[in-house]
Amino acid sequence: MAVRAAGQIAGICHLYRSSSLGGFRTLSQNVSSSKHTPSNAPETTVDHLIYTPEHFALKESIKKIIDQEINPHVDQWEAEGKFPAHRIFKILGNAGILGVNKPVEYGGLGLDFSYSVAVSEELGNIRCGGIPMAIGVQTDMATPALARFGSHELKTEFLLPSILGDKVACLGVSEVGAGSDVSSIMTKAVREGDEYVINGGKMWTTNGTQADWMCLLANTSDGPPHRNKSLICLPMDLPGVHIARQIDKMGMRSSDTAEVFFDDVRVPSKNVIGQEGMGFTYQMLQFQEERLWAVANTLTTMDIVIQETIDYTRQRKIFKMPVLHHQTVHFRLAELQTEVELLRSLLHRATALFIKGNDVTKLASMAKLKAGRLARELGDSCLQYWGGMGFTNDVLVSRFYRDSRLISIGGGADEVMLGIICKYMDTLPK
Repeated sequence: MAVRAAGQIAGICHLYRSSSLGGFRTLSQNVSSSKHTPSNAPETTVDHLIYTPEHFALKESIKKIIDQEINPHVDQWEAEGKFPAHRIFKILGNAGILGVNKPVEYGGLGLDFSYSVAVSEELGNIRCGGIPMAIGVQTDMATPALARFGSHELKTEFLLPSILGDKVACLGVSEVGAGSDVSSIMTKAVREGDEYVINGGKMWTTNGTQADWMCLLANTSDGPPHRNKSLICLPMDLPGVHIARQIDKMGMRSSDTAEVFFDDVRVPSKNVIGQEGMGFTYQMLQFQEERLWAVANTLTTMDIVIQETIDYTRQRKIFKMPVLHHQTVHFRLAELQTEVELLRSLLHRATALFIKGNDVTKLASMAKLKAGRLARELGDSCLQYWGGMGFTNDVLVSRFYRDSRLISIGGGADEVMLGIICKYMDTLPK
């Protein structure tokens, strides 16, 4: 796919300004030549299971943006409870990072999903969980169904500006009484002529206070719960859309999370993504990408937390010797790093199968289940070795301890992941 997209990408590169931050829209030239020229890349690049030198060039481009435009401000945005999504997304959009696996004709790079995984891994270098999560909503949670099933008109109106960073997207699925149980949502969209009239509300809406549009899941009929839902592109500035509040959370502080209500909101019927009644199915497909993206993102942060714990415990002394030199400490860190590597292998295997068109629901569910549990285990163990410093807000490990707790809740709780795995194992009661 990367080679086929090369010429198209080169053709659109002139539409975007060259980014001094390492914009990646020149990727196509490298993709074309790399298939015919021996690589001088480091051994780790050449031998990687799914990444090519182009993947690593993309990661390097993102790292420059993180170091220059994001990490210097993270502490401020965490304290304020919000980061400037439009400004950051525009920087990322100019660099081609918000649509690496989206169609070229709508501003994307036309590459396969492994590049999206590489983006997610690199965003793990951001020193908080909220900003990567917000970016992930834009790239791999609110837009996959639109890119795959949406009409040309919808893609032009909503997907293209989202990829370019001109619009911020949010996903409206969870409700007060329906989180992981997606089939139980109550928000209704009733057809009246050429419009839908929407009433209801959404909860835990990431980017909700800043979003320009929502990928909304709503009931569009009274049929069976798995066949009566539709995904709708809903502009957030329509009359009747009310941001009730920004939710105060224990973690992911820099990402705004909103409760949203809809009071007789009128949306054109053409704003339905794909077929009416297929929303539940489309959303389940989106969950595959969302869960793999979340796993990839937390892997990098876990690597950093382990390494910073090693560095700190090598300096910090207790009983006249570095904390790290106690066998229980360096053995435990070795165990945790082993678990991280095993999770990384599962992620890369699932990604390789996914880009070949396979159903990876079971593997994605396993990976997300393991990521959530390992993040809690790793955060707790590493924080312990920081002693009193670990109980402050001055170090990454304490922020990770708070932020990572969401992994086992959002995007399908651990219990839902276990249910999906059991279904594929055929162990559920009949």
